[in-house]
Amino acid sequence: MSQTSNTVFPVSFEFFPTKTPEGAQKLRGVRAQLYERKPEFCSVTYGAGGSTQEGTFNAVKEILSEGVDAASHFSCIGATRESVRTQLAQLKEMGVRRLVALRGDLPSGYGIGGEFHYASDLVAFIREEMGDYFHIEVAAYPEIHPQARSAEADLKAFATKVKAGANSAITQYFFNADAYFRFVDDTRRLGVDVPVVPGIMPIMGASQLMRFSDACGAEIPRWIRLRLQGFGDDVESIRAFGLDVITALCEQLRKGGVPSLHFYTMNQSAATLEICKRLGI
Repeated sequence: MSQTSNTVFPVSFEFFPTKTPEGAQKLRGVRAQLYERKPEFCSVTYGAGGSTQEGTFNAVKEILSEGVDAASHFSCIGATRESVRTQLAQLKEMGVRRLVALRGDLPSGYGIGGEFHYASDLVAFIREEMGDYFHIEVAAYPEIHPQARSAEADLKAFATKVKAGANSAITQYFFNADAYFRFVDDTRRLGVDVPVVPGIMPIMGASQLMRFSDACGAEIPRWIRLRLQGFGDDVESIRAFGLDVITALCEQLRKGGVPSLHFYTMNQSAATLEICKRLGI
């Protein structure tokens, strides 16, 4: 696929907390490579029920120390107002200015509990406590949240999150650009006009992608699924095919006027770097 000319186009990258010192060291190298693309910010995920909170906050602190803006994922399910208040103060003290506010998942075997039931409750509480100090991102689901009662209910839930005080949104990954553009059009009709940034998942392996997609409700188009299955264990062919597919998707999104691209890196740099290179970013 031909490269476009070099241009400044906003990108951001997501990482997850590592569990070992070796993993943390490897991730530092990955981040250093991706920083060459001058990201707007890097986000760090948060485990179910805040199970990775210490690792998340440590990674965020490192990214800030490396001179890059960092966004901490922040989930509220199972949390109390007091625990959230304490964590917000901790993040503010660290110098964090950007949050990805999520409902989140409880660890298996736990009841709902807590004082927050929806991400909109968390967004409203952050605004109530901290005013405009934090830039708040929320999640968006172009292909409908897997637990939503209906497409209409999902759109209304998204609008409620934004109206509670969100500045922008990052989508679940998808492979169908039309789903993204339709979602944005539908939210605009509900009076929601914040930037909606497409989440991009590089294709690095077939079985992992299918497992993730089945779990989170992201649709893999039939033609992509069949092509991936046809490659079997041919890792190089899967990688080459994935780069072509995702680069084409990003080009289509950019032509459609998206505000930026947010890459789910899976703590790896090669595929994301190559896609950015092909896009001329």
